[in-house]
Amino acid sequence: MTGATQEDSFTEHYWRDPHAALAGTRETCPVREVDFEGGRTWLVTRYDDVRAGLADERLAKDWRSSLPAEERASAPPGLPAPMSHMLTSLDPPEHTRLRSLVTQAFTARRIATLRPRVESVAEELLAGLPEDEPVDLVARYAIVLPMVVISELLGVPEIDRDEFARLSTVLIDECPEPELERASNQMATYLEGLVAAKRAAPDDALLSALISASDEGDRLSDLEIVAMAMLLLMAGHETTAVFITNSVRALVADDSARERLARPESVPSLIEELLRWLSPALNASLRFATEDLEIGGVTIPRGASVTLSTGAANRDPARFEDPDVLDPDRNTAGHLAFGYGIHRCLGAALVRLEGEVGLAALFNRFPRLRIVADPAELTYRRSVHVHAPRTLPVVLGSRAGG
Repeated sequence: MTGATQEDSFTEHYWRDPHAALAGTRETCPVREVDFEGGRTWLVTRYDDVRAGLADERLAKDWRSSLPAEERASAPPGLPAPMSHMLTSLDPPEHTRLRSLVTQAFTARRIATLRPRVESVAEELLAGLPEDEPVDLVARYAIVLPMVVISELLGVPEIDRDEFARLSTVLIDECPEPELERASNQMATYLEGLVAAKRAAPDDALLSALISASDEGDRLSDLEIVAMAMLLLMAGHETTAVFITNSVRALVADDSARERLARPESVPSLIEELLRWLSPALNASLRFATEDLEIGGVTIPRGASVTLSTGAANRDPARFEDPDVLDPDRNTAGHLAFGYGIHRCLGAALVRLEGEVGLAALFNRFPRLRIVADPAELTYRRSVHVHAPRTLPVVLGSRAGG
């Protein structure tokens, strides 16, 4: 079999069943070149290599850092603005400066204060769903719950949330570059107007706080504020929506795990194992080698892009025993669902909270929930970063005690 045929086979297998494809690669060729996102990248799949790579300063987020110094200033960004100014595309010191301005908004203690509101939103959404006819759980619940929460946290008007959800899906899924740029520009144009409106009439939401910090001398440009808002809106609901959707599929098939949702003390460990097992973000965003370096015994040349697969790492048998088994009693310490190092997911506490509340509210209210779609007929998002069905038709059934 030629290299091209092997690669084609891997890529098509990945779109159908990424965990199986990643497992095969981890076992046979743990550091290999593949064609992802329209370009060549080195895919890294073993736990130790992925964790080390996530903290390796020689793997930069801005591709221009891999260029000779004399070429960097004139090189264009690899992504359309403002995506090129997001935290996920920056390295220190720019990354350090911007992240420090939002870190306090996402501490575990502060996120915990949102629990009553998340519970209220979940109950409101569930109360509005039909119980005895098919309903798309993705469109009516998994996407809406985190979108409402992150929009309120940022201060985005309710009327605009559906459009943000549509645009963020385009920006995360694999799509032609013109479509990517068009969606980025549309979201940026709206947010520029919202920043101007918040500056004229500030409120107590996070976007106004970022504007205030900038006006008080922290030197955030309007472009940086827009980029931060775009990232938080996208990451603030996409990961949770994927996590809830895939968790529902897992829990419907596992009575023992699902029953833990009725015992509050058992929910956190279940959520951690679901995060490890599902890895809502299967692969970290691209990094670029700033020098020749070795990963897993393979030399990565300077300038090459590197994809660190957290999904493959979280199912590495060298790190987790029987990794393909969902076991809420296992020790999940060290899982990489939220990454590692300075780029670790800023919203980890929020994803955990929304997962706990969203899944417990759903199954405690509708313990007879069943999926009514043939698994073979589900269509999946074509994305390097996430794997989830586009729709999930379910029948909720009567309420508990009903």
